[in-house]
Amino acid sequence: MQKTVITRKDAQEAKIKTRAMAKAKENKISLIEAKRNSRQKMLLAKSSEPSPTTSVKDIYGNALSAINMVRGETGIIYHDSMTKHYCTWDPNYPENPQRFTSVINRCKELNLFDRCKTLQTRLATKNEILTIHTEKHYELLESTNDCTDEDQLEELSSHYDAIYINSSTFNLSLLACGSTIELVDNILDGRIQNGMAIIRPPGHHAMKAEYNGYCFFNNVAVAAKHALDNKDIKKILIVDWDVHHGQGTQRAFYDDPRVVYFSIHRFEHGKFWPNLRESDYDYIGNGEGAGKNINVPLNKTGMTNGDYLAIFQQLLMPIAIEFQPELIFISAGYDCAVGCPEGEMEVTPACYSHLLSPLLTLANGRVAVVLEGGYCLESLAEGAALTLKTLLGDPCPNMEPIETPCESIQETILNCIYLHRHYWKNLCLQQVYNIEELNNVNPQSNLHKISHDTFIGGDPIPERFLTRNCYPVQNEAFKIRVADRLLKLKLSTNLTYPTNRVCYVYDEIMLQHKNNFENGHPEQPDRIRKIKSRFSEYNIVNRMKHLPSREITEEELLLVHSLSHIKYMAEIEKLDDLAAVGERFNSVYFHKKTFECAKYAAGSVLQVVDEVLNNLSLSGLCVVRPPGHHSESDEPHGFCIFNNVALAAQYAIKNHGLKRVLIVDWDVHHGQGTQHIFETDPKVLYMSIHRYDHGSFFPRSKDANYTEVGYENGKGFNVNIPWNKKGMGDIEYSLAFQNIIMPIAYEFDPELVLVSAGFDAAIGDQLGGCRVSPEAYGHFTSWLHTLANGKIILVLEGGYNVNSISHSMTICAKSLLADPLPSINISSRWNGINTTALESLQNVIKTHEVYWKCLKFNKKLPDYDVNENKMDNVTMKFESIKLNIPNDSDDKGNSSQQSSNISACSSDSCDAGPSNVNTEKKQTLTDFLNENMEALNNEEMYAIVPLKNCPHLSLLHPESAPNSIDHKSECNECQTAIENWACLICYKTFCSRYINEHSYLHFVSTEHPLTLSFSDLSVWCYKCEAYIDNPQLYKFKNLVHRSKFGEDLVWSYGDSTMLIDMRQNDDDDSE
Repeated sequence: MQKTVITRKDAQEAKIKTRAMAKAKENKISLIEAKRNSRQKMLLAKSSEPSPTTSVKDIYGNALSAINMVRGETGIIYHDSMTKHYCTWDPNYPENPQRFTSVINRCKELNLFDRCKTLQTRLATKNEILTIHTEKHYELLESTNDCTDEDQLEELSSHYDAIYINSSTFNLSLLACGSTIELVDNILDGRIQNGMAIIRPPGHHAMKAEYNGYCFFNNVAVAAKHALDNKDIKKILIVDWDVHHGQGTQRAFYDDPRVVYFSIHRFEHGKFWPNLRESDYDYIGNGEGAGKNINVPLNKTGMTNGDYLAIFQQLLMPIAIEFQPELIFISAGYDCAVGCPEGEMEVTPACYSHLLSPLLTLANGRVAVVLEGGYCLESLAEGAALTLKTLLGDPCPNMEPIETPCESIQETILNCIYLHRHYWKNLCLQQVYNIEELNNVNPQSNLHKISHDTFIGGDPIPERFLTRNCYPVQNEAFKIRVADRLLKLKLSTNLTYPTNRVCYVYDEIMLQHKNNFENGHPEQPDRIRKIKSRFSEYNIVNRMKHLPSREITEEELLLVHSLSHIKYMAEIEKLDDLAAVGERFNSVYFHKKTFECAKYAAGSVLQVVDEVLNNLSLSGLCVVRPPGHHSESDEPHGFCIFNNVALAAQYAIKNHGLKRVLIVDWDVHHGQGTQHIFETDPKVLYMSIHRYDHGSFFPRSKDANYTEVGYENGKGFNVNIPWNKKGMGDIEYSLAFQNIIMPIAYEFDPELVLVSAGFDAAIGDQLGGCRVSPEAYGHFTSWLHTLANGKIILVLEGGYNVNSISHSMTICAKSLLADPLPSINISSRWNGINTTALESLQNVIKTHEVYWKCLKFNKKLPDYDVNENKMDNVTMKFESIKLNIPNDSDDKGNSSQQSSNISACSSDSCDAGPSNVNTEKKQTLTDFLNENMEALNNEEMYAIVPLKNCPHLSLLHPESAPNSIDHKSECNECQTAIENWACLICYKTFCSRYINEHSYLHFVSTEHPLTLSFSDLSVWCYKCEAYIDNPQLYKFKNLVHRSKFGEDLVWSYGDSTMLIDMRQNDDDDSE
């Protein structure tokens, strides 16, 4: 039945379809002609030239390269002599040997070193040091070797900021730097997979010719330069999560396009050490290195896990995926951890595992973690130990509930995206606005305005730096509170995990379900047979635990399915015309063995659920068929008989007492069955990423659109990410994961992750029409593996190219086995994310930001350079406009308020001050703007030209206007008297967008578009999204003007007879 009421959503979707159809029709002839011409050119080329040798790329070549990519050992490098570097004249100096020994002791306590390969330390050579530092820098430190004159050493130290030197400093600095190089050599030569250098002194503050911040030689910079110069490495990512900015590393590679330096550090507008302007977000690199230096300045203390995760998800991972590094360094300072006196942040030790884990999927797993700062011994030791556990492949431990990214970090991240989106195509999710929109659109809550904060900085640089008592000191009560919290965190953090990493279930009994009525049906037995064969080809069968299959019971089926559905499926084997029975349903076929196979498929999934939740295996794979996610509670659908994943979720909740289960469905078809089963259940978060094509792609239901969020208590727990076009690949899916799936999943905090793992979006699958590589599925699996203490189960759904499906599932298995992964595929022809995908992601975020507090970054960014001098454009546009400026002697006592809220108005539009203001004192707009340049640059004031006409002025009824409008009247909704506006249709008073937005909400509910400001008598039209000034508005403005100043507003619209007519009307109304 045709709908008689068209909603705004329906209209929008109709427009999208109409535009798409029109464009297709318009381009059809030209497209055919272009193809014909291209074919003719190809034929001519063939006939006139000898046939060249053509190299055809194997679409599975990258995946096949992973056959020999088996996880290697984790290296550890340290030397006990590093305790000899200490401050001889101040025993309380925070950079002390206890930092080193606390880390070593905690790692030994957890038996981590026994699982690592211990590397031999060595000294760096002078030539290696000179690749970053000057010879004078080297020789000066060398001159202190074995020096025992404490006064002389302290005098030398006082020439440098936060430095102490003793007789062992030179050799230990060489040892720290050389050991970092040794770690890198072992990684790049394939002797270890990854590793950690537990070293001191630290290095990232050391500059080319200056010791600084406890650092002498820049360990990471020297090792990175060594890799570039000697190991044929062309792209290096350095992630510096120390709470202090590593300005030494930044300077070393500031113009080098081969190195991306990503630093997260406390800044507070330069008030925090090292108090450098170059630590701000707008220092982005120079020359060819532009865009390769990313500073994320933290402008307040108390940043939490949620803030750091947001930085990684919104900035680092999109950039790192696009950069595709060959080697990753972590400058691992732990001074942003709970309890550190220098950082004053609130990052828990467990969070470091979650920050490191996604980076291990990059650079073929070649990651070197190098110790920098950290001055709370308990949190330093725990954070470093958990980092090493993650390098060893252990699952990420659980964290405290994730807090909302704070407003300060939201601002910083959006500032960074604004500047770096010109260099990184992956930073494209935010929409943009122009100057016209900034000046005329109201409200502006979704416009991110780039702040021009004044750099504050620290104290002037002294002639001599303090060498004693020059660090923050915590009182004993604070130390006790910190110790208590860290102990509670340690006790609540589960560091145990099953000895078996991966289990899987496969049984040839499930091969019996097949279509005997249609040759070549895509849902065929070879789908799972080929996966099992591929496991053997990749040599992983013996590395996984094979579980026996089992049938599901009727009682278990009733957790999801109706009894009538179960009974009907049981009767299938007794029926004769199975082809006709299948035609009663949507895309379903039946076989005599269908019911038995379906019971084995569902029961086998429950077998894996028991295995994982009983902590016998960490994760699981279910190579089963028939698939399940289309199956409804009461009927089969889309090749699916019983809903395997839905049954697993309900089984985990009922039989294992789980409260939160996450289902991620990456099958190219929307799993409408799973959605319908859980759409009112807040215990199950269902997230599906699928082709939708505006409702024309199977299962052809609007239930697959982003607008479907769940019902009742389940609102917000259904997240659909619909693609409206074929061809989506690794990048589109990766951005969906990093910007939507992972943030929401972390906030949900699941106890089990179930993946409806259909591989029909894989490259080569004709039904899906997408281009996701097998290796990308491995990355997705690894990212999800960070959740739920690693408890993740992949359940096979669709996927109809047996090569694509088998490679993809196998790479996922290798991911769960912690093997290194090939890089995500980025074509050399890639020119940014698909625009329709971008629109889908934006729609999903806009829809779900009301349900999930992590989605705080859906704001528009300027499309212009905010650092350009705005004065030129403003002057050119308004140079002929004059302003009336109230003087300070206004006897009404309003001049100060007027001047503080002044707006630029055309001379024929408004005069919002008292009529007795001295109008002889005039100045041009150019003069006024020059005087107020600082306010303009700080975006505290804007010059606006209102529209002369508006089609909605016809809604005004001056004859029915009240005799007066009280400018002191309160908002009808919140009773505030601050910044109120009068609706010019109903004459009610409401507050502005800067208070509680009741004026705008009134427009939304009533569609009354015109509203008048009590502050400056400006009129705004919500439908035109612009200020309006027209003679028809004079009567309404005058009513407010009389209320404020006790006299009429000066007429400024030209012909004074119009004013006489209007005043006559006013008199008539008052009789």
